[in-house]
Amino acid sequence: MTTLAIKIDVDTEIGTRIGTPNLMVMLKDLQVPATFYLSLGPDNTGRAIKRIFRKGFFKKCARTSVISTYGLRTLLNGVLLPGPHIGKKHEMLLRTIKEQGFDVGIHTYDHQKWQDGVALMPQEKIAAEFQKALDEFQRIFGQPATTAAAPGWQANEKTLEIYDQANFIYASDCRGTSPFFPKVGDKIYKTLQIPTTLPTLDELLGRPEFPQEKIIGHYLSLLKSDVPNVLTIHSELEGMKYATWFRAFLLELEKQNVQFTTLSEIAKSCDFPVCELIQKEVEGRSGKLAWQDNQ
Repeated sequence: MTTLAIKIDVDTEIGTRIGTPNLMVMLKDLQVPATFYLSLGPDNTGRAIKRIFRKGFFKKCARTSVISTYGLRTLLNGVLLPGPHIGKKHEMLLRTIKEQGFDVGIHTYDHQKWQDGVALMPQEKIAAEFQKALDEFQRIFGQPATTAAAPGWQANEKTLEIYDQANFIYASDCRGTSPFFPKVGDKIYKTLQIPTTLPTLDELLGRPEFPQEKIIGHYLSLLKSDVPNVLTIHSELEGMKYATWFRAFLLELEKQNVQFTTLSEIAKSCDFPVCELIQKEVEGRSGKLAWQDNQ
């Protein structure tokens, strides 16, 4: 049996305000479960301009048409405009996600700060930043978070330690092939990692070998039947500009008898291996990401 879990990264205020409700309606209509990972603090997307020095950044921006995808207002947040506080501005909407029966977890407090800075942050600064997200999640939902997914798959031994201290059940911080307990150096961490196994839409868009009309077929060719497949989508893409495409994809998955599951259901399985967590580049994305090393 082929199973697929959908993980939704909500990166921005516009993705929260527009993309997330669109996805909730679509997923409820098609009876597809999903896990929403939420950005809970300021939307400082404009500060991502620092990534211009990363290999592949300009190419990715051109391929995915960032202005038409995110809008000029979002790209000015944190630079020429103050970054709107997502948790405070949209707490009722965020609660609705859980009330609608979807799983919810922490994506980040300040998405840009984590994605661009966590690799070099000292442990105490990462802990303080993540505590803000923990506190905001508790304030909004009235209960502690049990799962998280790092922005841009930016995870390392320092972030894994913080998850363990928070007693998380599982996380989805990396790319890989199957669930595992992460190991860095001599230390094994207790928070289960459920990696994204499939490429994201923005890693495929605009590449000549993947014209949009063939992307669904490409995804179908990548699905495996012996391990759970995990797809990360973004509220700003599949919930907005590419919502029609995503609905067609979901309908095709149903036609192919793919069974939808959740990360929380996957985490209930047993006998997960221990694998190294390494840093590695991925085609279609700039910089290095956390990866499961199966060697």
